[in-house]
Amino acid sequence: MTGVGAGGDAAGGCLPPVPAAAGTPPEDISSRMNAAGAGLSRPVIAFDSAAAHCAAALLAPDGTVLAARFEAMARGQAEALVPLLEAVLAEAGIGWRDIGGIAVGTGPGNFTGIRIAVATARGLALALGVPAVGVTAFEVMRDAALAGPGAAEGDGVVCLQAPRGMVLAQAFRGGVPEGAPFVLDPDAPGIAAPVLAGVSGADVAERIGRIGLARLQCGAPAARPAPCYVRPPDAAPAPASAPRLLA
Repeated sequence: MTGVGAGGDAAGGCLPPVPAAAGTPPEDISSRMNAAGAGLSRPVIAFDSAAAHCAAALLAPDGTVLAARFEAMARGQAEALVPLLEAVLAEAGIGWRDIGGIAVGTGPGNFTGIRIAVATARGLALALGVPAVGVTAFEVMRDAALAGPGAAEGDGVVCLQAPRGMVLAQAFRGGVPEGAPFVLDPDAPGIAAPVLAGVSGADVAERIGRIGLARLQCGAPAARPAPCYVRPPDAAPAPASAPRLLA
């Protein structure tokens, strides 16, 4: 299965006031976070800001979408994300302590947007004592492709169109990512990938939520969400020392 969809390829987010229960040792919080996914009985909140948007969805344990919001924006995700999440919770009539898990989009995409979402997910998971899982854009695209009419099942490569004519790719085997994502030259001989419709911002959070929900319900310990970077950032780091001024 191969497809090309919309995509792109640094920082921080504002967290709501949801402190961990007083007197709870850090090791107890970790145990709760690892075990909470088994037999999940509370909703999962999913969100993404890896592109020019903030998107969020709240899913019941059976996958029903309880509430969802989407806001297109080129910048300002750091200020908009948490209020968007709180609006989703308010629409469903629940609070932060009713959340059973978190699923977050990890890119590839906008470097700053990815880091805002991942940092928010990690902070919320620690504060609430719930598990958090990361879902890549490749997994979201694969989910959309397999759900589409005539979609090919099985092993294959998922491709995301990136700026400047680049294509980012991820191989899958047995439904599981195989190896690290890589940059694919679309003009290379033998590359003739059919184009799949990209995942729209309006439903990206819902797809992230469904994938994350399935993982959380397995009950297996998951690594903390981490950004999925394929290429280096456009902005170069500052030099170690200031440039010497010439007289």
